[in-house]
Amino acid sequence: MANLPPITVTTVDRARLYALLEQQPDDSDETEHLYVELERARIVTPEQLPEGTVCLGSHLRFRDTDSGKEHQRVLVLPQDTGHYPDAISILSPAGAALLGLSVGDSIHWPYRQRTLHLQLLEVSSAEPG
Repeated sequence: MANLPPITVTTVDRARLYALLEQQPDDSDETEHLYVELERARIVTPEQLPEGTVCLGSHLRFRDTDSGKEHQRVLVLPQDTGHYPDAISILSPAGAALLGLSVGDSIHWPYRQRTLHLQLLEVSSAEPG
């Protein structure tokens, strides 16, 4: 995954995500990509997370630049998807790709035999953690 934009992840999200990944029964592509993302991330305390940066609990709006379709979602752990009608799991390809991005960033994220092209348009009501 070359030429990825820089990402920022909180210490709390990193700990929660490593715990989640250790519980996964298989080494799916999404799991492997998320490990790589956590290793390359700039790690900060929740208070240091720059405004407009995606973390767990963030309400976000992004565009699939191939289709032009915009999506509004809340980024959550898999077990929390039932709590939000617009949830996106951190273990989904788009969820993993968006973690740590800042408003305006674009990412090309490998998914199966193709690449997702996503652009982060807005982050609101972020609850750093």
